Amino acid sequence: MHVVYSTGDRIFRRVVTAGAVTSLLVLALIGLFLFARGVEIFRDMGPKFITGTNWTAGSGDGVIPAEFSIGPMLTGTIVTSLIALFFAVPLSIAGALYMEFFAPVKIRRTLVSLLDLAAAIPSLFFGLWGVQVFSSMGERWAALTSHYLGWFPLFNNELGIFGRSPFIAGLVLAAMIVPIITSVSREVYSRTPRELVDSCYALGGTRWGAIRAVVLPYGRSGVVGGAMLGLGRALGETVAVYLLLNLVFKYNFNILESEGGNIASLIATKFGEATPYELKALLAAGFVLFLLTLSVNMVATAVVQRTAKARS
Repeated sequence: MHVVYSTGDRIFRRVVTAGAVTSLLVLALIGLFLFARGVEIFRDMGPKFITGTNWTAGSGDGVIPAEFSIGPMLTGTIVTSLIALFFAVPLSIAGALYMEFFAPVKIRRTLVSLLDLAAAIPSLFFGLWGVQVFSSMGERWAALTSHYLGWFPLFNNELGIFGRSPFIAGLVLAAMIVPIITSVSREVYSRTPRELVDSCYALGGTRWGAIRAVVLPYGRSGVVGGAMLGLGRALGETVAVYLLLNLVFKYNFNILESEGGNIASLIATKFGEATPYELKALLAAGFVLFLLTLSVNMVATAVVQRTAKARS
């Protein structure tokens, strides 16, 4: 069957296509720019740029050689983002289910408006809130965690100093990405076929039974997509982590110790006073972060598509 498009449809299709191609082109140009500026670092430093623990700009006379590596910062990026995701996803799912299936209509509308507003709050305000308001509360939570779970190496803190740790930074990042994940999850849950939910009720099921048997499986792919969007923001977060973590070039798998950092905060810290060669190293670090974020989004897309095919 041949479909005839009107002039408006053809114009709209071309505009949308041009926008999509332009977005892909800009993304590719950003990646090429970062790689081109950082390829000298990859060639000079080799694999130790990813795995090493030293960041030294060196001396201008060459007596102290320059050495750059982002191993601890790459680890810190992943650790803080996973902490944020660990706390944000359950809260987001609970919030989305409440707004869609339990909240009265007037309260739901208000919460949806506040949720959209919270998603647009700049990260600077989250960072300042984390430093001025949340840090003291987060330190108490960290102390309790160390007290009861300190036997496990991940939560052991022998110094007893809990401020400016990956744990607190991850909690602030969780607060930052909850609105994004909740908004996407709520939208997906709202599209659950009502006839399936009503059928569950007709068979004597409870509201929670309908949610568990119908809504959660139906919205799984959407929740994964929303979680990956939140993870993408957490991976690239700069200001909040810069304000909440001490930049220490040391592998830290103890999330309660006061040391860490991530790639974005490294770039923000070093960029203003970087030498030309160090600037190339920062751009190389940016390229690594670019690839990491792109890989996360590709994995999320594959998971969503696989879930959608299995459901169909």
